Amino acid sequence: MKRVVVGLSGGVDSSVAAYLLKEQGYDVIGLFMKNWHDESVTLSDECPWIDDSNDALLVANKLGIPFQVIDLSEEYKERIVEYMFDEYAAGRTPNPDVLCNREIKFDVFMERAMELGVDYVATGHYCRRKDNADGSVSLMAGLDRNKDQSYFLCQLNQDQLSKALFPIGDLQKDEVRRIAREQDLITADKKDSQGLCFIGKVSLPEFLQQQLKVKTGKVIEIAEELPVLSDFHNIPRDFDHIEELVSPVHFKENDGIEVATHQGAHFYTIGQRKGLAIGGRPNPSFVIEVDTVNNLIFSGQKDSHKALNKPALKIDSKSLVFANLNNQFKEGKVLHVLVRIRYRQTLQKAQVLRKNSYTYVLFDELQKGITPGQFCAFYDDNDELLGSGVISA
Repeated sequence: MKRVVVGLSGGVDSSVAAYLLKEQGYDVIGLFMKNWHDESVTLSDECPWIDDSNDALLVANKLGIPFQVIDLSEEYKERIVEYMFDEYAAGRTPNPDVLCNREIKFDVFMERAMELGVDYVATGHYCRRKDNADGSVSLMAGLDRNKDQSYFLCQLNQDQLSKALFPIGDLQKDEVRRIAREQDLITADKKDSQGLCFIGKVSLPEFLQQQLKVKTGKVIEIAEELPVLSDFHNIPRDFDHIEELVSPVHFKENDGIEVATHQGAHFYTIGQRKGLAIGGRPNPSFVIEVDTVNNLIFSGQKDSHKALNKPALKIDSKSLVFANLNNQFKEGKVLHVLVRIRYRQTLQKAQVLRKNSYTYVLFDELQKGITPGQFCAFYDDNDELLGSGVISA
């Protein structure tokens, strides 16, 4: 009998994953990850980790499977929290959920699970595992398009995927809840968790202020008619001009007018609308550039602002991870792919070119809010996630 550890989070998805695996004949063990001790930044109306742990225990008891809580908070702080602080301090916007899966769930947690003598680690992610004829494993998008979570697993490698199972990837969310109700699981109608991976919903400014200091600065509004923006959008959209297309347009304080003050440029992200506290402007304002060196935030009106919409991005190829090594990009060869630069974004048509130390992505249509520090995930036409890299420009 094959043995599997299920990462029980206290939510309905992992609960049903555990149930399905037991029904399929696996010897199932439930493990809950405790990754956080500081409740001071967790919003009070969200369940703290202890409630989730209790729910996970009740599910394990209902299913008749062994259950343990393991404390990974030290590793989480070192690999995820410190990374977040460093990225925001540098003016980049991290994605801790992608890193949590790569560094915690499918690394440290998986290692602990394997020490129990299991064959696989399973989670409640909405994605699918495909076993190929050559012995390799592919990661496929979940069939529920509204819940597909393959983007969050875009940095997993072949070794990690070979030990992973995703039991609910073929199901719709309402089917998962129906199964949970039929089995009388306490999590059946529990609200989906939000916020940081295995921490919960947090007040991001309070979280960041644990290490990043408040530093008042100016918010400068940039008019869309600025000549440098028109020049940028007149660059031919082809790979012969790709370096020009991915080079960000940097603004100076005297390029616009002061419309507000902020509490520190490192607290903001490109494309951000909420929390700017800009009043009296004719249209909604968005962050179009973050300058942590000079502690300046540049804003523009409307999400159609020229500075917020770009045709291409650049990735340091050292950050590329391919789910299946058969899908690696070949140097100098242009490929047509589908791309996602944020969770739940509709897949975008693009061309990709790996050249020297960088990988370039040229989109068919302008992309809003290309954000350094975020992950760019690549897919083919058959729902397979090829890999991903960190956006550098």
